Amino acid sequence: MLTRREFASCLGSSLALAAIAPLPAFGNSASDLYGHAFVFDANCLASVGQTPPIEQQALMNAIRDSGVTIIKSTLGGGNGTFDQALADIADIEQLIELWPDYLMTVRTASDMNAAQQSRKLGLIYSFEAASMHEGKLERIALFRRLGVRIMQLTYNRRTPFGVGCLEGDAGGLTGLGRQAIASMNQLGVAVDLSHSNTQTTREAIAACAKPPIFTHTGCRSVYNHPRSKEDQDMKALADKGGVMGIYMLPFLTASPRQPMLDDYLRHMEYALKICGEDHVGIGSDTSLETVTPSDIEATRKEVEERKAAGISAPGEDRTPYIPDINTPRKLELVADALLRRGHSPAAVEKILGANFRRVLTEIWNSPA
Repeated sequence: MLTRREFASCLGSSLALAAIAPLPAFGNSASDLYGHAFVFDANCLASVGQTPPIEQQALMNAIRDSGVTIIKSTLGGGNGTFDQALADIADIEQLIELWPDYLMTVRTASDMNAAQQSRKLGLIYSFEAASMHEGKLERIALFRRLGVRIMQLTYNRRTPFGVGCLEGDAGGLTGLGRQAIASMNQLGVAVDLSHSNTQTTREAIAACAKPPIFTHTGCRSVYNHPRSKEDQDMKALADKGGVMGIYMLPFLTASPRQPMLDDYLRHMEYALKICGEDHVGIGSDTSLETVTPSDIEATRKEVEERKAAGISAPGEDRTPYIPDINTPRKLELVADALLRRGHSPAAVEKILGANFRRVLTEIWNSPA
């Protein structure tokens, strides 16, 4: 399986050093807090169902080690067809059937509770692209019946619903996109605007009757990148009750510098300033597993394929991970760092997962 752990590498020896460097020590408060917290990564493994059998046990070990309660897993890729999306759903269902002591599907708020109580990893099916809909609104309801609970209007390029973040900031939500949002709101499907351009993001937030979300993005005011969001739209999202997950992608910093934990926290704390502690979470867009040198080599082909498909973003020239938290328990290290920087335990629990739990419960349960 090729996860989206890496898009390209310029790290060389720095990756090897990161693999052997000692991790920062946890404070007891961080360890205790993380041990009982609801931990949600709002964008983690892509197409987890395609994991080859030889790699599945290693993945299950990482899942157990991570302490994560729920992840949003992307199905159908960045430009998958209808058939590819169906195949991905079938693959992930089979993986859950093979590993029932480790994995479960999450479709409802009660499923989130069950995942935490059973200590299994809950998987929320999601689409980052809109290509599998092929402009057909009825497919939103079809895919919801198959378990997909979070959908985007665009990936990086233009779709029948709106404009992606790599098409510039002109051009916005289409009439069909407005109908798609209304359908998602009515059906209880979360509207994820992570990859939409500024105008589509802005117009979609205004059109939503339920809270929209950014599952994985950053702050343009910290580092100006098209995959990140403007202050105005971050504030509008929070005002609608939404939640913004901060990613661990190279887009946190200018190339060629590899983002580190301090860079990640800079985006996190800026989002907290703009949105407030009830509207910020984590959407790493990385793997649960520790990144190794062989992982980089394994993804070189994927990098070239993304470039050829026109869906590669500027700055995909570094491995999407943070070297000084290169462990399945990286979210515990984030929690520890936030506590050390003076954030309250209650705020850290919200960021770790309670905020996304709250907003998804509202989206899935309440009528539009």
